[in-house]
Amino acid sequence: METFVVSALKYRPQTFEEVVGQKAITQTLDNAIAKNQLAQALLFCGPRGVGKTSCARILAKKINSQGKNDADQDFAFNIFELDAASNNSVDDIRSLNEQVRIPPQVGTHKIYIIDEVHMLSIGAFNAFLKTLEEPPKHVIFILATTEKQKIIPTILSRCQTYDFKRISVADCKEHLKKIAEDQKIQFEEEALDLIAQKADGAMRDALSIYDRMVSFSNQQLTVKSVSENLNVLDHETFFSVTSLILKHDIPALLLAFDELLQKGFDEIQFVSGLGLHFRNLMVSKENSTLKLLEVSNTTQEKYKIQTQEAPLSLLLEAIDLTSKCELDYRNTKNKRLLIELCLMQLASLHFEGK
Repeated sequence: METFVVSALKYRPQTFEEVVGQKAITQTLDNAIAKNQLAQALLFCGPRGVGKTSCARILAKKINSQGKNDADQDFAFNIFELDAASNNSVDDIRSLNEQVRIPPQVGTHKIYIIDEVHMLSIGAFNAFLKTLEEPPKHVIFILATTEKQKIIPTILSRCQTYDFKRISVADCKEHLKKIAEDQKIQFEEEALDLIAQKADGAMRDALSIYDRMVSFSNQQLTVKSVSENLNVLDHETFFSVTSLILKHDIPALLLAFDELLQKGFDEIQFVSGLGLHFRNLMVSKENSTLKLLEVSNTTQEKYKIQTQEAPLSLLLEAIDLTSKCELDYRNTKNKRLLIELCLMQLASLHFEGK
């Protein structure tokens, strides 16, 4: 049996061009190497799964391969990775300080990648200060962290900081689409859209979810299979519910909500998603704000059609009602009644909004 390689490893970027959603950072690093203006201490910070460690490894390889004929040489002996979560003592840093004095045998630089650097103890940070401020010419430090605020100011001031951003739903979906096509997986675009939204800006999470969905759906990614397995509601559900609200059909609305509960969907997630749907309808009213919708073109068109039926005053009150329902949810004993009351109030807004 052939060993399965998860997509997060199989499709880990090997060049800056393959890194998703961080073009500003990769372009800056590329230019810094080309002009020989790269700082000796870099800090990569941002949410999990957005490419910090991948960029650090690509940068480490690229630094030593500049001007070399053999582009495939990876200079592995020049790259040292340290996990600060498990090597966070003063002795670990003292050992590192001694290692950096030795020049590289091959290539021009030794690169030290210190992951989760915020986990270092105060003593370890202090032991690292002098080396970080005046490192040997042949050494470059790349520090990576998800919690920049936990790093002491004296370390921050010695580093050139790069803030990685969350990956947009559109970029994440496009990357998943390329992978699905490469693997010859049948998919619906809306299904990939759901996976990208569930990942919440983390590509690694998106790839992990994608692998699970491919196995679950027997290599046929449909909106139905993905929404059921992830226990998330698709856009079509909210279009349908909003249509009932606009028709002020309270009985059908309550039955639709009951059907969702019977299927096992989270009731407060439904309210939160409905509030987001009203927000999307609001930004769909103007072409200038359409770019704020992180949805496919097909779904965008549906928003543009439905928003014509919903007065602006209705949408404002609907967002206010769903937000209040979310706030009251924790404190009420009869949670279902609270949400049903909210739905009935929403279905009555159509008259007031005119």
